[in-house]
Amino acid sequence: MGQDRGSAEAQLPRAAGGTYVLLLEVPRALTIPVGRLGPVEFAAGRYAYVGSALGGLAGRLGRHLRREKRRHWHIDYLLERAGVVGVIVAQTGERLECEVARALGERYEVVPRFGASDCRCPGHLFRGDDGLKAAVESIMRGLGLEPGLWARQLPGRVSA
Repeated sequence: MGQDRGSAEAQLPRAAGGTYVLLLEVPRALTIPVGRLGPVEFAAGRYAYVGSALGGLAGRLGRHLRREKRRHWHIDYLLERAGVVGVIVAQTGERLECEVARALGERYEVVPRFGASDCRCPGHLFRGDDGLKAAVESIMRGLGLEPGLWARQLPGRVSA
């Protein structure tokens, strides 16, 4: 994803915390085992995964985008098979990932319980369309956040 009108590339201080959304492309329908969730079906298409890293966005995103890692979160299983096509970040000291997820759930189909084992949300992964990036940015702005595209390390990780 290139830089758009209204989206600045986020320059993150190493310790900056906040909320992030990974924009993913699943190239073909697949079913994969996802930790304790068991087998999960993914239709081909675009997805958005909402997370937070109050202890440091750069470190968390760098981990997500690394190919070699021990699986820890649900997203680790999907990242082995999906391409990352963009990352939207918003610096904040507040845990707002659930608010972003709830708002996305009003517009898009949720993958049940994916990424939501530590909260009461229906899920933190959403199947979307071409308007997914704009929807995420609008939701973040509605929460008083300043979304930006994060590009560091991204070109080496994209794999559709």
